[in-house]
Amino acid sequence: MGAVICTVAIGEGASRQVQEQISNLGDNLLSISAGSVDRGGVHMGSAATKTLTVEDARAIQEQIPLVKMVSPSVGTSSQVIYGNQNWFTQIRGVSPEYLTIRHWPLAEGSVFSTRDVDAGANVCILGETVVENLFGDEDPVGKTVRIGNLPFVVIGVLSPKGQSPFGQDEDDAVVMPFTTVQRKLAGINWLQGIQCSAVSPDAIAPAQAQIAGLLRQRHRLRASEDDDFIIRSANALAETQAQSGRVMTMLLASIASVSLLVGGIGIMNIMLVSVTERTREIGLRIAVGASEEDVQLQFLSEALVLSLAGGAAGVVLGVIGSQGLSNMLRWPTSVPLESIVIAVLFSAAVGVFFGYYPARKAAHLDPIEALRFE
Repeated sequence: MGAVICTVAIGEGASRQVQEQISNLGDNLLSISAGSVDRGGVHMGSAATKTLTVEDARAIQEQIPLVKMVSPSVGTSSQVIYGNQNWFTQIRGVSPEYLTIRHWPLAEGSVFSTRDVDAGANVCILGETVVENLFGDEDPVGKTVRIGNLPFVVIGVLSPKGQSPFGQDEDDAVVMPFTTVQRKLAGINWLQGIQCSAVSPDAIAPAQAQIAGLLRQRHRLRASEDDDFIIRSANALAETQAQSGRVMTMLLASIASVSLLVGGIGIMNIMLVSVTERTREIGLRIAVGASEEDVQLQFLSEALVLSLAGGAAGVVLGVIGSQGLSNMLRWPTSVPLESIVIAVLFSAAVGVFFGYYPARKAAHLDPIEALRFE
């Protein structure tokens, strides 16, 4: 039982960690990115279209009530230089709403304003990884870094976010107004993506359908034409990860359940030995008037108590073992209350199932032969 609880705890801990990572992606996040394009029968792959625009983002914000917040998105990569230090990183051009959509607070400093976006201001916010590699222990706020041969004033530092579910370092990035990236770094006038936040988790799917319909209408796509954009939701990723976690947990629990079978066989052997050793006692009970049901109930009760005692010890060892594994392997574990309840009930079922044959054997002993037994 302890092995089963440990494996369930490991699987549950992994599932919770995945859910936290998905939640860390953003607030009911819907991510729209440029799609594929077909040129002369050749598919150019994702992000090949240039049809997403700032006007699309505004239309989503104004015409889709299920969307509460929108941020245009433009990205590039560049060398960031400060003093004699440099670091190659991702540049994310967004609007001020982006940090709210992504649940990404600042560790210090401030967020750029809508006025900065309109002006294409040379201001930026640094991720923790960039700060560590460029500034070390020095406070970066107010300092000037060089990106693409242009000076940028650091106005804030992002709180650590860690790795994404895809294994990417979220903190290895520089965030700035999307207009600045468009005009001064990437040299484009379209958007590579749009980040949206739905009003609730239940609104994600209908909002996704409404956004798709709006963009198809705005991009004048015929019914026979494929979308020139891609919409992804965090919910779809969460469900996929959760399903994988459930399958893995069931697999581990099934393997560990072999120990329950072994334990049940052990209980049956102990009870058979007990029946043999107490044959004269059984014969005496039957001789003085005990019915077959009384004898059978006695041995079933003993098997039940034995299995429950073993189950209780297994629960304790399982909880302690899961905590020990968590500390030793640095792996999150979680023991849900329902797993303990199921473990106790399963222990009782094992006792009744494997104790039935010895109890039945004891109940059907011939009292005369039992009293003669040496």
